[in-house]
Amino acid sequence: MTQEEAVLATLEEYADAYCTKDIDRLMALFDDGDDISLIGTGADEFCAGRSEIQAVFMRNFSDATASRFQRHWRHVTIAGDSAVVAATMTIHLDTEDGPLQVPVRWTVSLVRRSGQWRWLHRHASSAAASQEEGSAYPAVGNTSQA
Repeated sequence: MTQEEAVLATLEEYADAYCTKDIDRLMALFDDGDDISLIGTGADEFCAGRSEIQAVFMRNFSDATASRFQRHWRHVTIAGDSAVVAATMTIHLDTEDGPLQVPVRWTVSLVRRSGQWRWLHRHASSAAASQEEGSAYPAVGNTSQA
């Protein structure tokens, strides 16, 4: 297995663990210790440390069940024992109100320790709905402050 394949395998493991709501497998992808971070699509989803990241995932699990991660585009950069994955995908969810498809943009930062790729940071975002193609920013009046 190439290093790129090993890095991408962590994304597949994440998707499988997320869809089965296996919090232990999900957290095992992250580097040991509390020097890890996460930014999600929710306005309040930014945190650091194992317990805070786990709490975000548990909230996600209580709100919906993911059935599939449909990948569209990806780019992998590896420099020594560090890697970055940028990707776009659609997450297919089953919610109390019915099926939901969420288009997301992902960035994952990884480090290789003892031959294993571990996540240091995961960022997920959705494109601004009010931002037209070819425009650099969302439409005026359709923004919020973080």
